[in-house]
Amino acid sequence: MLEFGVSAMNETNWRAYNRANWDERVKIHLAAKSYDLGSLRSGRGKLTPIEEAEIGSVNGLRVLHLQCHFGRDTLTLAQRGATVVGVDFSAPAITAARALAAELDVTDRARFIEADLYDAPRAVSESFDLVFVNWGAINWLPDVRRWAAIVAHFLNPGGELYLAEGHPCAHVFDDEKRMPDGMPGYCTPYFVGQPLRFDDPRDYADDSARLENATTYEWLHPLGEIVTSLLDVGLTLKWLHEHDSVPWRMFEQLVKDADGMYRWPEKPWFPLGFSLRAERSQG
Repeated sequence: MLEFGVSAMNETNWRAYNRANWDERVKIHLAAKSYDLGSLRSGRGKLTPIEEAEIGSVNGLRVLHLQCHFGRDTLTLAQRGATVVGVDFSAPAITAARALAAELDVTDRARFIEADLYDAPRAVSESFDLVFVNWGAINWLPDVRRWAAIVAHFLNPGGELYLAEGHPCAHVFDDEKRMPDGMPGYCTPYFVGQPLRFDDPRDYADDSARLENATTYEWLHPLGEIVTSLLDVGLTLKWLHEHDSVPWRMFEQLVKDADGMYRWPEKPWFPLGFSLRAERSQG
């Protein structure tokens, strides 16, 4: 169930609800097939095909992974020669990430810090060549302009942001509002400008899981707002790509392809994901 603009909600409330939800998800995701850790444990961690095609070599780079969850993708970058710092607000996620780093014997190249995204500049003192943000991150943040400023804060001159995300256009739709032809229907305006409260016990990684902490708050940030926020803090957009697939079943109608991505079964009706690369100037 979705509710709009809960006026009495303050910052402490939304963060507490979201943190409890993500704390509970950690154990589920560690065991979920969609978070398969086999390749990571064999020394060959994988990103999604979109990221693999776009991110390039990270060997020798200092990388900051914001909202890293339990660190699977962070550790994949460490296996490829990066020195990485992962930041997440969930204590169980950071505990699991540190345990995985120790198991993989990459603690010399991978460090994990428990901190809210907006507190990251106080928790992390270094600067980085690459800030990495991927899949289901910025929709949990009420202020995308502040997020952009934090990204810029952490980048060395010439450093870059790589962002891969669900497309805000797709977040307008939902299966619960399904149309007669089976397509997802409208659930929220694109320019809603208000927090969205969800009461949904399901988990995207495990169809059988049911969450006790089912209430979450999310924000829909239009693509123009995201890009303009990055430009406003002095970053230069190198490219922006839109994609007809994402790494989770965003809608029931989507089908899984040979690469493990979910896409439209026939026509690519509207974009499901997007990615971009932005650079901090050398000056």
